[in-house]
Amino acid sequence: MEEAIIEKARTVKLLILDVDGVMTDGAISYDDEGRETKSFNSKDGHGIKLFMGAGLQVALITARSSKIVSNRAAELGIATVYQGATDKLSVFLKILKDLSLDPAETAYMGDDVIDLPVLKRAGLSVAPSDASADVIERVDYITERPGGRGAVREAVEVILKAQSKWEGAIKDYLE
Repeated sequence: MEEAIIEKARTVKLLILDVDGVMTDGAISYDDEGRETKSFNSKDGHGIKLFMGAGLQVALITARSSKIVSNRAAELGIATVYQGATDKLSVFLKILKDLSLDPAETAYMGDDVIDLPVLKRAGLSVAPSDASADVIERVDYITERPGGRGAVREAVEVILKAQSKWEGAIKDYLE
């Protein structure tokens, strides 16, 4: 791991995630009744819980709106959730103001061009391995895992390990 990435990860207090293509594989399915479904990775979810258990915060910003996202956020204990956010930068700046954080204290994980304005300003920018080429060439860290398949968990581990919080986060499982 590059030292520059570790240095950026050390200052992170808030991890902001896009949803489709980051927390999911980007597929959006509809049943015959028009109901939307998405699949979330359990390791990503557990990683988010470990992250918050280590005293750090998580927020979601997504351009789409879905009750499924509200349900998943509630299940994970994520209180800061913005849906229908086509101007993600404005939402990012609002979150910073509300939480009294500096951009350097944030990590943002996105996968498509709509995420670029925030990725450029976050302290640590992260993309899953299957992100768009425009995103891949502009972020600090590219996960080995694709979106919805452990990419969030990988980003969480990078940040917690850089902050020497990983062992503490998993200590209950090691006994």
